[in-house]
Amino acid sequence: METTVNFGLLTLLPPLVVIVFALITRRTFEALILGALIGYVMAYGSGFFGAFLRGLQDVVAGDIWMFITLGLFGSFVLLLQKSKGTFGFANLVQKLSNTRKKSLLTSWVLGILIFMDDYLNILTIAASMRHVCDRQKTPREMLAYVIDSTGAPVCVLIPISTWAVFYGGIIADQPGMAEYGSGFQIYVQSIPFIFYGWTAVIVVPLVIVGIIPLVFGMKKAYERVETTGRVYSLASDKYNLGKDSLEELTHGEATGKVRYFAIPMIILVAVTIYTGDLLVGLVIAIIVGMLMYLPTKLMSFGEFSECLSTGFASMIPMLFILAGAFLIKQSMDEIGLPQYVINGVLPFMNASMFPAITFVVVAALSFVTGSNWGIPALTVPILIPLALAGGANPIITFAAIVSGGTFGSHACFYSDATVLTSQSCGIENLEHAFTQIPYAAISAILAVILFVIAGIAL
Repeated sequence: METTVNFGLLTLLPPLVVIVFALITRRTFEALILGALIGYVMAYGSGFFGAFLRGLQDVVAGDIWMFITLGLFGSFVLLLQKSKGTFGFANLVQKLSNTRKKSLLTSWVLGILIFMDDYLNILTIAASMRHVCDRQKTPREMLAYVIDSTGAPVCVLIPISTWAVFYGGIIADQPGMAEYGSGFQIYVQSIPFIFYGWTAVIVVPLVIVGIIPLVFGMKKAYERVETTGRVYSLASDKYNLGKDSLEELTHGEATGKVRYFAIPMIILVAVTIYTGDLLVGLVIAIIVGMLMYLPTKLMSFGEFSECLSTGFASMIPMLFILAGAFLIKQSMDEIGLPQYVINGVLPFMNASMFPAITFVVVAALSFVTGSNWGIPALTVPILIPLALAGGANPIITFAAIVSGGTFGSHACFYSDATVLTSQSCGIENLEHAFTQIPYAAISAILAVILFVIAGIAL
């Protein structure tokens, strides 16, 4: 049901409750459920509970591919760990990247190279570099920031990624855009102006080498490592239970053969690229792992099966948060939050400032809803015709919409990319979100400045 009631300023209540509750309690899933319930109460009144349950059912059914894929990735990563292949890879990489900064820069480069899909990017780099960075006493929060910043921000800058396919599709049929070419051609033209993608990626090495200093939570994370030796906090212990001990990882006592890591990982990437389906790539990679590990007696069939179930179970906290994020997005659509914000901002727009304001509006909506694809899909049919009618550059405006969605994916503390990164790095979700926010904000401010300049100049 799409609401016909105008709630006015109350439309902002659910996202405000989510943010405040999460900041006070440090509980992400509970905050999302509370916000979703408020949205459903506003939209359905006394019938909210039935609508809430139907929404939850729709979320689980509609996103079952994602839940299965992420669960199996947990299984895949645990298999790599139990085969000791991750240790073999860590030993190899550590010889080449023998300092904190080199390892983080290596993670950044790998993040740029694996550009096809942000999920594949995040999960692959985390599996590849976490042990290396642990050994060198790098805070997990810093690794998570590097990985998250080379997820969506990199994918939007490459025209053969899943993001490019999505955005090219939603711009292709917009009235007045035919003269600029096909959806793909429009997307390629917009890439130089996807300023948040560029700034987010460029800021990372500046933080790694110290040009941009450590601040707030990230600074405290480094201080924790120096004083206690812990690469993750006590609050994150629950995400690392049952895995190889921190002492074994950080002192480099474990050994393993690189091929037990490299071959399944190469199969995963190659099959995913060939089929366009990460789930297919995962299933084939797990089968290849089984054919490698069982005949060589690296593990028994019982141990292999136990890895599948235990690894899948390790992803359940993240799957709960994702379900909550999708549910609150539905509830905010029901009460008309995106349309309310857009209508409130439109009167203040002019041609030269249109791209910058577009970025701010889409970024804000993507941040509070956690919908980094849904909000752009909603706003393109509204903002592109306005840009054309008002004399603003439609290519730069489209780039601003893409940039806003990218910011939401990167910065929102309950976006799928943020949750996936924190889970893959084995840290508390809000610890990752809060430690990376200052650097995402720096990137966003730089992007706003660039959109202002481009809007005036072009």
